[in-house]
Amino acid sequence: MELPGGVVVWAITHHDTLQTLLADPRVGKNARLWTTFREGRLPEGWPLTNFIAVPGMVTADGEDHRRLRGLVSQAFTPRRIAALAPAIEARTVALLDEVAKLDGEFDLREHFAYPLPMQVIGELLGLALEQQDELHALSDTLVSSSATPAAAIAAQRDLNALLASVVAAKRAEPGDDLTTDLIAARDAGHRPDQQRLSEAELVGTLVLMLVAGHETTLNLITNAVRALLAHPEQLRLVLDGAQPWSAVVEETLRYDSPVGQFPLRYAIEDIEVGDVVIRRGEALLASYAAAGRDAGHHPDADRFDLTRQPARHLSLGHGPHFCLGSGLARLEAETALRHLFGRFPGLALAEGRTNQPIASFVSNSVRTLWVTVSSGR
Repeated sequence: MELPGGVVVWAITHHDTLQTLLADPRVGKNARLWTTFREGRLPEGWPLTNFIAVPGMVTADGEDHRRLRGLVSQAFTPRRIAALAPAIEARTVALLDEVAKLDGEFDLREHFAYPLPMQVIGELLGLALEQQDELHALSDTLVSSSATPAAAIAAQRDLNALLASVVAAKRAEPGDDLTTDLIAARDAGHRPDQQRLSEAELVGTLVLMLVAGHETTLNLITNAVRALLAHPEQLRLVLDGAQPWSAVVEETLRYDSPVGQFPLRYAIEDIEVGDVVIRRGEALLASYAAAGRDAGHHPDADRFDLTRQPARHLSLGHGPHFCLGSGLARLEAETALRHLFGRFPGLALAEGRTNQPIASFVSNSVRTLWVTVSSGR
């Protein structure tokens, strides 16, 4: 596959092959393993640079990855996520109270699917409410594969600077949040020196937590609502109690993965895959959306079917880099859908509206989701 800038990589599109390679020790995440990167042959301002070069656990291997993941994982234990449930419920209800004031058609993505996960991750990281829209706009540019080189460089610079200012503010006035905890790991260390974060890793980790912590769930909620409204017979199954909301979340993750493709991984040595060889130093693109529609693994793969048991998918990753926030994303999406359709069972897609796809092969959703709630009041 040729990426922007004429950069050629291997796209891994079949479920079984992707699952195997995601856990293969011969595949790494450090961009120094990639010949094109190591030799400085990437175009200046390449829009995906922040995915492959930002310091943090998403680009680390081995002991470095375990160290960084261990420092962050304390915020995502099942117990801590369960403790967030009441606050997520309250935020959902409050947002729907605001939605109920909107007349006629409105963009569900803007007014509901976006603010819920952004507020949750913002509170988790200790971000001020007034910072969140700017942070979202910058992260949108980072996940866009159509941004100009100048825009990509500016977004990366501005996002890093904004999060560095958050770190400085939390150093001066610590809070009860993950950013303060990570600063403590950086400045003092919860354990001996090998557990400490570098300053670049600290900011890089915040970038990852911000982008992954709301963009993925935003797309998941949007895609789930879109699929349910396009398949009223499936929506009826959950409204009647024949299927749980968790089935909607899992089938949406398979059917319309919120992350289309995620860059990048690299072959540490030559790897035979079927009748081809991925050479040492070549790059791999994990194609989660394609794997979810792999007819060789999912019977009738193009059908949205809540009775599919089980709806196995790879949309939250697999292996050492399995999504750390998967439990939180599932909780937010299930809560959002349950309350949304409980409040507005007559929710419908707005007629005459075109919801254009996001101009990105990383972020997989639509730019807007125009709906009407008038028939459900």
